[in-house]
Amino acid sequence: MKSNLNIVAIIPARAGSEGIPSKNIIDFCGKPLLAWSVIHALQTTEINSVWVTSDGDDVLKVAENYGANVIKRPKNISSNIATSESAWIHALNEIEKNHDKIDLIVGMQATSPIREPGDLSLAINTLIENNYDSLLSVSELEDYFIWEIHNGIPRPVNYDKNKRKMRQNIGKSYLENGSFYIFKPAILETENNRLGGKIGTYILKKHKMFQVDNFEDLKLCESIMKGYELDRYE
Repeated sequence: MKSNLNIVAIIPARAGSEGIPSKNIIDFCGKPLLAWSVIHALQTTEINSVWVTSDGDDVLKVAENYGANVIKRPKNISSNIATSESAWIHALNEIEKNHDKIDLIVGMQATSPIREPGDLSLAINTLIENNYDSLLSVSELEDYFIWEIHNGIPRPVNYDKNKRKMRQNIGKSYLENGSFYIFKPAILETENNRLGGKIGTYILKKHKMFQVDNFEDLKLCESIMKGYELDRYE
């Protein structure tokens, strides 16, 4: 549903990567990995413009080829320890310097290609209809028993192993999957955080929870993308 709000998608995509060289532009199901997020945003009716912020000219070229606007990110906020918040704040300032004031930012993760334009559309409308200030995409975790290993000794984190609950008696929990966030610029600027104020969630289906961090992820995500025919978007 088109609104009167100026909603922009901002996709941070650094040139460097430790797990996979040039990860954001590596081939993924026949397109550069970054391209899928650009396509999803461009095909979302509620989004007015799509921006990619990067320190890499090759990344920005790919973004332009697929229809995104581009922002050259300064080196001092492009290292592997730089936060997405720093990239979003810089992009927000650059966009508003030459364009209209932004009402909502859809912050997308380029390494999470397993989503659809419909997910972004529904999430945006969920935020608007519930008057949320920010929203994150999550995936439901069903009967996950989590362990940690400390000094070689495993121990349960979220349950008592001596009082194991039946599956139907386990409360629902949710994983912050990082696929996308939606937030008002004021939240980002005042709290230096993508999340704040009245926070909402959008639940992605389980198969959409995966992201590309290494070559093993790349193969898994390609299989999911093709298996669910999510590679049909052009």
